[in-house]
Amino acid sequence: MMKRVEHIGIAVSDLEAAEALYTRLLQVAPYKHEEVAGEQVNTAFFRVDDTKIELLQSTDPEGVIARFIAKRGAGIHHIAFEVKDIVSEMERLRNEGFHLLSEAPKIGADNKLVCFVHPKDTQGVLIELCQERDSLI
Repeated sequence: MMKRVEHIGIAVSDLEAAEALYTRLLQVAPYKHEEVAGEQVNTAFFRVDDTKIELLQSTDPEGVIARFIAKRGAGIHHIAFEVKDIVSEMERLRNEGFHLLSEAPKIGADNKLVCFVHPKDTQGVLIELCQERDSLI
């Protein structure tokens, strides 16, 4: 079951410039920076109350974020939903006919296990499922 919107991911071409813009806009500095080598991105996270914004910059000109920006331009890349049990939620969505972009959860940013739902099944919106890795203990 999806619990809440965990964060909104925004694809950017220049992380430093985007950080400066969002710092001015939100009046808060990013609380975390992280490289996610498996996804070929550098990230910066902002928090405003319970809302998190993740800025994503590609570390590879052929990476998924670079290709997204080349095709659609910078902007909202995905909406992430926190789930209690990512494996069960993946199974539920497969049974409902959704196409997942991975067979098993992958390690993502911010200490999360993640899986993406193909946007062709969600009206063009890339949906990310995420679960705290610490919740598995």
